[in-house]
Amino acid sequence: MGFYADHVFPYLMDWTMGTRRFRELRQQSLAAAKGSVLEIGFGTGLNLPHYPATVTDLTVIDPAVLLPKKVLTRLAATSIPIHVTHVNAERLPFENCLFDCVVSTWTLCTIPNAVAALREVRRVLKPDGAYLFLEHGRSDDAGVAAWQDRLNPLQQKLGCGCNLNRPIDALVRKAGLHVHHLERFVFSGVPRIVGEMYRGTATAARAESA
Repeated sequence: MGFYADHVFPYLMDWTMGTRRFRELRQQSLAAAKGSVLEIGFGTGLNLPHYPATVTDLTVIDPAVLLPKKVLTRLAATSIPIHVTHVNAERLPFENCLFDCVVSTWTLCTIPNAVAALREVRRVLKPDGAYLFLEHGRSDDAGVAAWQDRLNPLQQKLGCGCNLNRPIDALVRKAGLHVHHLERFVFSGVPRIVGEMYRGTATAARAESA
């Protein structure tokens, strides 16, 4: 992948996304996780301390091996049984309807085919399971979105494939998942082009009317 992608960017990402505000958002977003959980885009394991006691086992995937010493330390500090697999999210090696919950945090921006990955999320979720997502993406402000479009080619290089301008909720729905809760907010302390956040819950099956 190159010196920058292998040895510089992972440290920058780990340091930036391990700050207090990011930790708070992770904890809030993962509070509803339970049962057998799949995390796509494991990265350097920054979510691990924030999984609640309701999680019985955790499967994590990522095509890259990032900061292996840090990851081993974080895995060792976690009491949840964890299985690590280095695969792409677009083709998950798991059975249908296997997981109670699937999690992604700041991951959909870098997956080459995000809709294909989300279709796989839908496939491996149990009918009553939940997909919990916390992502950055396209602004609903036309001026900000225009700058996201202009700067996206540069961001893809600096962020090792990260896209600024993906409409996260639209991608989730396009994959056949049903969004039951969506919160949009601007992350403070960072430029708005990278601070447009989507936090929500989706399911593989549409809720039946009462």
